[in-house]
Amino acid sequence: MGEEILEMKWNKRDSGNPVTEAENFSWLTSNSESKTSIFSTLASEKSLSDCKKEQQWKLSMYSSGITPVCFTSPLIEKPIGKESMPQTPPFSAMFDSSGYNRNLYQSADDSCGGLYYHDNNLLSGSLEALIQHLVPNVDYYPDRTYIFTFLLSSRLFMHPYELMAKVCHLCVEHQRLSDPNSDKNQIRKIAPKILQLLTEWTETFPYDFRDERMMRNLKDLAHRIASGEETYRKNVQQMIQCLIRKLATLSQYEEVLAKISSTSTDRLTVLKTKPQSIQRDIITVCSDPYTLAQQLTHIELERLSYIGPEEFVQAFVQKDPLDNDKSCYSEQKKTRNLEAYVEWFNRLSYLVATEICMPVKKKHRARMIEYFIDVARECFNIGNFNSLMAIISGMNMSPVSRLKKTWAKVKTAKFDVLEHQMDPSSNFYNYRTALRGAAQRSLTAHSSREKIVIPFFSLLIKDIYFLNEGCANRLPNGHVNFEKFWELAKQVSEFMIWKQVECPFERDRKILQYLLTVPVFSEDALYLASYESEGPENHIEKDRWKSLRSSLLGRV
Repeated sequence: MGEEILEMKWNKRDSGNPVTEAENFSWLTSNSESKTSIFSTLASEKSLSDCKKEQQWKLSMYSSGITPVCFTSPLIEKPIGKESMPQTPPFSAMFDSSGYNRNLYQSADDSCGGLYYHDNNLLSGSLEALIQHLVPNVDYYPDRTYIFTFLLSSRLFMHPYELMAKVCHLCVEHQRLSDPNSDKNQIRKIAPKILQLLTEWTETFPYDFRDERMMRNLKDLAHRIASGEETYRKNVQQMIQCLIRKLATLSQYEEVLAKISSTSTDRLTVLKTKPQSIQRDIITVCSDPYTLAQQLTHIELERLSYIGPEEFVQAFVQKDPLDNDKSCYSEQKKTRNLEAYVEWFNRLSYLVATEICMPVKKKHRARMIEYFIDVARECFNIGNFNSLMAIISGMNMSPVSRLKKTWAKVKTAKFDVLEHQMDPSSNFYNYRTALRGAAQRSLTAHSSREKIVIPFFSLLIKDIYFLNEGCANRLPNGHVNFEKFWELAKQVSEFMIWKQVECPFERDRKILQYLLTVPVFSEDALYLASYESEGPENHIEKDRWKSLRSSLLGRV
């Protein structure tokens, strides 16, 4: 099954429809709930050992993939309170092939039962021991890479609010935060560390706190820490206010997405009711393909920025075999921002096909194809591989690929090069090589433009999917397979870097408005437009043409 899905159906111009990104994504998100930003602008107008032995193919996948990238800046820019926080190694020192090094995390409690190491690397542990390893004490603070990895993967076993409840209990009971007679100096030592942990959680996984139970536990524990200390009170207030702002921004973004979706109309319907209302095409709105590639990059980075790292894991949540009757987190699986990004890929593919099939004259269709080839090439140069793939996918759709007379007028050399770069053979070797190059350029960037890395998103999801499917979450002894989750964190942490990049290009509201809201043809309407431009070549096409004219236009 793995190879069948990973080797995506690749369609040249003489083949059928490409598999859309929605179809690529549907098999792994079944039963899912469904700055002045681009979207707020529109609102104002339209209001990711044993496993390695079992799955050797995984090694080749990642050896030909991307070198894991570290966070270049701390998740928390300022230390909390007057106490200095424990100095922890950066992601580059931690997310390497050696995994989790015990020597970097040694503490008085590190030898407690339930954690298994090999060559000083944490490989597995009982869920309870891993939770205890997350909670700081006077002499110990977990490294941020452990925090990130455990908070990311723990949702495969328990709800985030259940983990928060356990963390709060351990903090309150073990550190005696609820005891009015407890040593104030002891509290002063532990309070900044607990507050640091809570801040890392709210900064990296803010969407967890849309759950009222999470927010209630957060405020309760923060109140216990802050009581009696003005400095801690201010930091708690700042943490919660920052969290509330992030959640409010997310809600506004989702509202605008909903409005865009609710007002979307099939282009053929608009043409039939108001034929004069659609006189523009993409070239009249933006004649420069380089500018269009920049505006596409704006949309890509905007949508990427709203995807939470947890969404990659929540897309794959299944029943925990040690959890009796509960299907862990399945009823609250939230991947809506991830799915919205997939929908954008599909929209762009259909927009490209629509713009090509719309013109009546052959020379205008050929000009449109050459225009999108130039847009795609500039997307490649920018590092915007998702828009690149969407454009190629749109030009390989059957209604476009069958326009042989049109393609005969197109100089396809540049397009052939782009197709070669995105060729799926050898597990997308050419694309992965280009992506590695873009990632390395980003690490040594001298300008904000050079920092841009926008991966082909469907393949990124599949890489994480196969990593998740290739290894069991639990070992035969019931331990959590933490070695697997280091690999998962490597993949997702790289995405975390890429999605934080600010787009350096100037926004063009008119172009963005067009890209996000202009009606596009449905698949049937694309075929009809294609047949109207270049007539059917066989009986099958003739029968389909007649059927489409009857059903869509009411003509015989």
